[in-house]
This record gives sequence, C-alpha cells and structure tokens, in this order.
Amino acid sequence: MTRLVLDGVGFVYPDGTRALEGVDLAIEPGEVVAIIGQNGSGKSTLVRLLNGLLRPTEGRVLHDGEDVAATRVAALAARVGIVFQNPDRQIFAGKVRDEVAFGPRILGHTASATSAAVDAALAAVGLTQQATTNPYDLGYSRRKLLTLASVLAMGTPIVILDEPTTGQDAPGVRLVERVVTDVAAAGRTIIAISHDMRFVADTFQRVVVMGGGRVLLDGAPSEVFAAANWPTLASSFVEPPYAARVGERLGLGPTPTDADLVAALLRRTP
Repeated sequence: MTRLVLDGVGFVYPDGTRALEGVDLAIEPGEVVAIIGQNGSGKSTLVRLLNGLLRPTEGRVLHDGEDVAATRVAALAARVGIVFQNPDRQIFAGKVRDEVAFGPRILGHTASATSAAVDAALAAVGLTQQATTNPYDLGYSRRKLLTLASVLAMGTPIVILDEPTTGQDAPGVRLVERVVTDVAAAGRTIIAISHDMRFVADTFQRVVVMGGGRVLLDGAPSEVFAAANWPTLASSFVEPPYAARVGERLGLGPTPTDADLVAALLRRTP
C-alpha cells in the first residue's frame, strides 16, 4: 500500500495562475477521503499531482517517502488510478469490455487475470449486460460508470474519483456509494472530489476542504460539518449537508442518521 504526502506543495500554471500554495497533506493507506471546495479552489490540481499528470512547481509529492518528481507517469499509473469528471476524456475503445480491459492489460496483467478483473469491475458497476456495447451508445451516467469500472479493473492501490455522482440518479448514487465502500473494504485508498455534500457525509471518513489553493479544514465529517465551521465552509462556497443543518437545529449534531432525524421530528410533533 502507498502513503501519499504533499510537502509544502505549490503549483502555478504556465499562464501564471496559482492553483496551490503551501499544501501539506498526508493520506494514509486505506483512507477514504473526500476533497471539497468551490471551483478553482485547487482540488483537481491537487489530485493530478498525486498521479503525476502535473508536477509541483514548489515542494514535493511523496509516495511512501519517495519524491516522485522524476518518476514516469506510466509507473505512477500502476499506483494511482484516476476517474475523470468527464468520461468522454477517457473512453476510446469500441466495446465496453475492451475499454475496461485496456488498463490491466497495459499494466502487464495476464490474460486470465485481466478477464477476471474486467468481469468483476463490470459487475460492480452494473454493466455486465453491456459488455459488447459501444461505449457511446451508453448514456452519460453509464459512461461515467464505465470509466469507474476501467479504473477498478486496474487494481491500483489508490483510486481517485472526480465528481463520481454527477449525472447519476438516486440508484446510481447508491451504486457509487457501494463501490466506494467495497473498494475501501478491500484496503484500497479512495480519494474523491465532490460537490455532493450528502454523498460526502454519508460515505467518507475524512473530509478536506480547499479554498484559495490551501487546505482550510481537514477532519471527520462530524468535525468539518459542525456549525462552528460553517463560516469557513461558506468562504469556499460549500454548504453543509441538509442533514447537518437540520441536525444542528434539533440538537443531533452535524451527521445525524435518517432514523435520528425521523425520531427527533416525531418527538417534536404535537
């Protein structure tokens, strides 16, 4: 398993736009971490530094204590798999199964191991019956699930998801939640960028709030979404989950369960 560390990391794009400044962050093997914040807060830049698609202009990115500045992207891809927000930036094969098989095959997995990984990944996202379908005959939400399957099949110890619930209906969101839970149960690290605060609160053990290229908050959902932090969340245009706001008013804390909310509301009903 791989421990990720950003040590004093800054990043400036060629046009002079500063995306990150002085970021210190450690993610332990097997952690389930959500990164939230307004557009432009540095979230996407941060995760692209983790798998080498970008290189820091200041500071260091470490994998198990090793500075990966000179490590090839292909080598990092065996450790860190990323599912982009826009699935059409990743899809290129003419069949769903071929798309999912590409990653493990390029990493040198055997034919039998690749086939088994593809079967498991398609089953995990509910696309088994579409294995021979052209990906572009799938709707947007299913293309998102296809790119998720493609990364799952690679078996990387770290999986990064960029807005995984965008375009998903309620069953789709539940499926993504289940995939995150199952992948975490297997000991793999999950890092997700998301604007879906209910998904974040319900699914992740740790929440990192970005703003202005810096880490503003870092802790468990119960800590980050507590009322005392609402002004900081607002500074990055993040609203706490509805359940957190209702929970605070009912004295249930920032991460009440649905059962807690129902019971509290029933108690208040004359």
